[in-house]
Amino acid sequence: MSAAELKPETRENVRDIVIDEVLPHAPETVWKVLTSAQLIARWLMKPTGFEAIEGKAFTFQTTPGGNWDGVIHCRVLEVVAHRRLVYAWKGGDERNSGYGAPLDTVVTWSLTPVEAGTRIQLVHAGFVIPRNESAYAVMSGGWKKVVRQLDEISGEDK
Repeated sequence: MSAAELKPETRENVRDIVIDEVLPHAPETVWKVLTSAQLIARWLMKPTGFEAIEGKAFTFQTTPGGNWDGVIHCRVLEVVAHRRLVYAWKGGDERNSGYGAPLDTVVTWSLTPVEAGTRIQLVHAGFVIPRNESAYAVMSGGWKKVVRQLDEISGEDK
């Protein structure tokens, strides 16, 4: 193994996806959509085992690729009701490059009440470039669509 392969990841080759929007809904309403497994299935993917409890492990299933089975392994890292939800997001297989390459990231949802409703900030952090280039590119656009769907579902009568 070369010295370059042993070198730890540096901030220069790590990218984060950041989406910052104001939604015209109360933080409590947005929180419900962020933390109800039934509603998460409508705006993201169906979670298996999700509960907004620190330490709780859960999974998402997406399209498999190469040696990767398509399972995204998550663990709730932080819960501050109506304010902040953080979870680990890991998937991929060491034998894959491009789609299905190993991914070890963290998703942070922050909610702040504002006059117009709720400022929602999503940070999906830790994409290592170039290994996660394809995931970063696809998910950068994907998370924007997810936030739009979350907004629509928050506006429904539940």
